[in-house]
Amino acid sequence: MGARIAPRDDVALMEGYHSPQVSVDVRLNTNESPYPPPAAFLDTLAAQVRTVDWHRYPDRAATELRRRIGELHGVGPEQVFVANGSNEVLQTLSLTYGGPSRTVAVFEPTYALHAHIARITGTAVAEGRRADDYSLDLAEVRRVLAEASPAITYLCSPNNPTGMVEDRETVEEVLGLVPGLLVVDEAYGQFAPWSALELVSDNIPLVVTRTFSKTWSMAAARLGYLVGPSWVVAELGKVVLPYHLDSLKQAAGCIALDYLAEMEQRVSQLTEERGRVDLALRDLPCEVWPSGANFILFRPTARDGGEVWQELLDRSVLVRNCASWPYLDGCLRVTIGTTPEDDRFLAALREILT
Repeated sequence: MGARIAPRDDVALMEGYHSPQVSVDVRLNTNESPYPPPAAFLDTLAAQVRTVDWHRYPDRAATELRRRIGELHGVGPEQVFVANGSNEVLQTLSLTYGGPSRTVAVFEPTYALHAHIARITGTAVAEGRRADDYSLDLAEVRRVLAEASPAITYLCSPNNPTGMVEDRETVEEVLGLVPGLLVVDEAYGQFAPWSALELVSDNIPLVVTRTFSKTWSMAAARLGYLVGPSWVVAELGKVVLPYHLDSLKQAAGCIALDYLAEMEQRVSQLTEERGRVDLALRDLPCEVWPSGANFILFRPTARDGGEVWQELLDRSVLVRNCASWPYLDGCLRVTIGTTPEDDRFLAALREILT
């Protein structure tokens, strides 16, 4: 028998990215949409299965899907890159513009996979800290960029897990400071009042990432994309695996775009429900941060957050325990669900805290 082969030293020391899944009545921990796609979408996709040439490789360039996404955002297909979820978009960015002797910059607390994916690709990570209220500290941004000269700088807006939105002036200021590429991760962008997509241009080193997982109710499909300069998209195409996006997934993305009005209606419904949950949390002994996403970050002030998380779980309600994330001691994050799901969560939380 051969000896066990060790992974790279840096990989051996890593912890993977995990979101605990347990059997509960109310699952509000992964920021999924609580609503499925329209029934007509499912019917059309089912019919599409029979038209796929299963014995042939998919369109390597995902031509039609990129064209349709480009039309949605007012850009050409040459400015669109699609992949298996926005996480593969992030991975391809790190493989293309990161790597040994290069650095990415992140500002904590933020989406854990920005740094995790960078490290997997052998890229160094320069970590800045947000202000005490979790807003972006521009003085800290200047310090990190000056010291690290990162090839990629990440902003997440709305930021996960805080839910806070970077305003246009802030993004423009950071864009003027970055020595490399600025990546604005807008996985929850449809819930926010503005989008950095407004700033995308072929002569500006800015890319915006989006996903079909949240507002399009397609988390099971794993489909994401990037909009940016054509020269960035061309370089990403050199790095990504050939035929990485299967034919059915490309079809599903195109079909989903036929239901824009239904998607926007779901967003409106969840945004209204977010306001209701926010008000209810503020009536409890909790610190609550304003959110432009489909989740809310809060911290119980009279009880330990970890204990509250467990007591919610004991009542078959699962939220995200963020206490182990940088600078988030005692914090919990709740995804906005259906009204009955949110009522169940709020009733359980009231019982625990009062």
